[in-house]
Amino acid sequence: MTIRERIENNEKLLLSPYAVLSGETKGRERYSAPCPNRTEFMRDRDRILHCKTFRRLKHKTQVFLSPEGDHYRTRLTHTLEVSQISRTIARALMLNEDLTEAIALGHDLGHTPFGHAGERALNEVKENGFTHNGQSLRVVEKLENDGKGLNLTFEVRDGIVCHSGDLEAQTLCGRIVKYADRIAYINHDIDDAIRAGILKNEDIPKHLSDILGDKHNKRIDTLVDSVIQYSFGKPVIGMDGHIENAMMELREYLFENVYRNPLAKGEEGKGVGIIQSLFHYFVKNKDRLPQDYINQLENDTLHNVVADYIAGMTDRYAVARYEELFVPKGWSKV
Repeated sequence: MTIRERIENNEKLLLSPYAVLSGETKGRERYSAPCPNRTEFMRDRDRILHCKTFRRLKHKTQVFLSPEGDHYRTRLTHTLEVSQISRTIARALMLNEDLTEAIALGHDLGHTPFGHAGERALNEVKENGFTHNGQSLRVVEKLENDGKGLNLTFEVRDGIVCHSGDLEAQTLCGRIVKYADRIAYINHDIDDAIRAGILKNEDIPKHLSDILGDKHNKRIDTLVDSVIQYSFGKPVIGMDGHIENAMMELREYLFENVYRNPLAKGEEGKGVGIIQSLFHYFVKNKDRLPQDYINQLENDTLHNVVADYIAGMTDRYAVARYEELFVPKGWSKV
């Protein structure tokens, strides 16, 4: 018996009857010989963790664009926090922790530079629109690994594309990540806003603090515990209605006081301008795209390819590319 087979047998003995077992995955689009030491979902987690797109998340905005300070969240640290919360819930519910972790690590691979402002900017100019979750799926299916994709299992791909919006994942693990994503960003965005001087902890409406907790760790504990208590022993993932209503009210409070705050988002317009200027430029000058993307045009539309290139940029690379193309260089006599 291989180590993988031993792990798969343990899953049958230990996991909930509602769990997706690694040995019963719906599989990959292309055959890949089994690994003797890792289950299929463990392999997916590792493929995501080691891909180039994942590494670039460390230089992509979460909420605060180019903050001065080392402690503000980036898209990478957000992803790690979502992974940790997701795994905590999955373990408590005796669901497949490896599947949950793989979905969590891959859920934001398609995010643009400059956070959701960049996503909205691309959505406005790209034919057929743009969403970061759809782009995340495109990354793992088509763009990574020199255009071959990561060849992930169905369950991981489904969880990635369904983590946002009105879509619902087919697995409970995918639904956990959707909750964990919201729990993570609501709470770490409060933390970052306090660090930036935009909020004080006492600014949080008292009736929400009374329900959810008056500190970062207490709020997360309340929300995570609510998901666990509501979902335990059931084929659903949910949250106590009273707690969920408070969470959504707190989310709306953040939209009004942080996400739309001129102090926090004062540079966003510049980011939008950079994204859209780059998009229009490369649509008109496709020969200036990197060669890999020019090659991709043989099998894809120009708008898709240009969006792939821009969405894959880090914040600082997008700024550098913009300066190279649009900012005049100082003249000097040679």
